[in-house]
Amino acid sequence: MTYKEFVDAIKPEFEKTLKFFEAELAKLRTSRATPALVEDIQVTAFGSKFSIKQLAAISSPQSNQLMIQPWDQSYIEPIEKAISQSGLGMSTAVDKNVIRLSLPLLTEEYRKSLVKLLGEKAEVARQSMRRWREDAWNKIQLAQREKKITEDDKFKGKEHLQKLIDEYHEKVDELIKRKENEII
Repeated sequence: MTYKEFVDAIKPEFEKTLKFFEAELAKLRTSRATPALVEDIQVTAFGSKFSIKQLAAISSPQSNQLMIQPWDQSYIEPIEKAISQSGLGMSTAVDKNVIRLSLPLLTEEYRKSLVKLLGEKAEVARQSMRRWREDAWNKIQLAQREKKITEDDKFKGKEHLQKLIDEYHEKVDELIKRKENEII
């Protein structure tokens, strides 16, 4: 095995971490209403838990409004209850077979707390990447101790790992900047 194989083995994990981070960012409320804000809210219906996206179509007719059209009328009350308990601070209004959600304007204090939360989520993503890097580094060191790779390859592997983590930290930073601009 070469050091490149150890490095290449963690790339998919870095991609998964980045995709998860992007999904988490989509859930953060900005000045625009997006279906991602509510689609994963758990609704208890018929004794089981479902996400809203499993029970209804979600659209955004206006920048500060979401519209939820349940597949079945019987889902309206459980969906409305789940949204009111979610803590998102949205006002709900049932209009025939549609639930309309209105987002209040963001206050400066709320924007600052969102930016802080954004930083916390970014740190979780970075920690995950560092753990994968550490795992690969340990495997490279073990391979060198067992004489499967040379010492030069061990240090090349370390450089490669650092370049990879720098590249993915940059991607995380770009996502953060984009989301901060949306929030502010």
